[in-house]
Amino acid sequence: EDPYVMVRRAELEGYCIDLLKALASMLHFSYKVKVVGDGKYGAVSSNGNWTGMIGEILRQEADIAVAPLTVTSAREEVVSFTTPFLQTGIGILLRKDTMSQEMSFFHFLAPFSKETWTGLLFAYILTCFCLFLVARLSPCEWNEPKNEENHFSFLNSLWFGAGALALQGVTPRPKALSVRVIAAIWWLFTIALLAAYIANFTALLSSGSEQLPIQTFEDLVKQRKLEFGTLDGSSTFYYFKNSKNPIHQMIYEYMDKRRDHVLVKTYQEAVQRVMDSNYAFIGESISQDLAAARHCNLIRAPEVIGARGFGIATAQASPWTKKLSIAVLKLRESGDLDYLRNKWWETSCLHKSRERWSPLQPQALGGLFLTLAIGLALGVIAAVVELSNKSRHAAGHVKKSCCSIFTEEMCTRLRIKENTRQSQETSGRANA
Repeated sequence: EDPYVMVRRAELEGYCIDLLKALASMLHFSYKVKVVGDGKYGAVSSNGNWTGMIGEILRQEADIAVAPLTVTSAREEVVSFTTPFLQTGIGILLRKDTMSQEMSFFHFLAPFSKETWTGLLFAYILTCFCLFLVARLSPCEWNEPKNEENHFSFLNSLWFGAGALALQGVTPRPKALSVRVIAAIWWLFTIALLAAYIANFTALLSSGSEQLPIQTFEDLVKQRKLEFGTLDGSSTFYYFKNSKNPIHQMIYEYMDKRRDHVLVKTYQEAVQRVMDSNYAFIGESISQDLAAARHCNLIRAPEVIGARGFGIATAQASPWTKKLSIAVLKLRESGDLDYLRNKWWETSCLHKSRERWSPLQPQALGGLFLTLAIGLALGVIAAVVELSNKSRHAAGHVKKSCCSIFTEEMCTRLRIKENTRQSQETSGRANA
């Protein structure tokens, strides 16, 4: 099986051959390689006998079995395994173009999360209201409420905020310091927000082909676009059969009901089917990594379950078991196993980041929203201070208290008609 053992120019080569050579060099033994007769790894047949490599070990036709042989409890009962030389698990092999994420009609909203868009809408309305309020309170913006018109009506304030959000200059232009403070803070907020939106939207578009809707086995069960299956009679199939996990049970029931259609006979058939049709293959993650390295249009989903290892099988009570285990550990500690892994899993495909893209959350813009809130508060305080100064000067001329002048100015600017009752009383006396 590629890349473990392959025939090249009448000689055997591959990962397992290199591993065997390294072990023989360390432990000083000679060996003769023989390909297993029935081409199987080893399972219990209908008559109760073991097939494949495990069967040859039991019949003493071989001393050790060096292959991508998964260490399982059933096999461990009849043979002994060394320390695993490769770690693997169960993964999902997909075709990239089949599983590329479809663009939604409102894809332009994707750079921000729903919470961020809600916060932006609230910030926009609050800022426009503060502009409207401060422009009415500030004497510098609206000196004579009874004789002039305030340009910052609520609709004009909404238009001013929208124009700044689109980086467009709009009128009316603020004159008072308090209004300018709010306008400047809003401009700063919109510039930073637009920069974050453009950057995130660019990243979303550039990584669109790498987005996998199927990240986990739960995603695989929920979708209806792809069929999925595994090798017929493999340890992966029995893993799902024996699992108590509800998701795993659903996967087993799906494959068992459609076993004639979704289960494959060989690994090569599985890879070819993934490439040619809407099919996802569930199998050894390390073999799927090899398929993705050899075929650039294939990719393995991130989730890996059922961690397991490939070990060297020996007869029970064999003196070679412990020696081989120690040798494998030494090869791992020296980095030789990593070298072999990189050598035989080498790929010519361009490596792209497989980190899952996600919309920008409000927490990432928390400081920006806080800055806006502080700016709004400063603008309102500045407007109140400006109105207080004018009220204090006016109180000296008309000989009234500063508080009463301030209240009158506030009511006039906010158009609170507190003198309505007085005028009604006056007209009532005149009629009498």
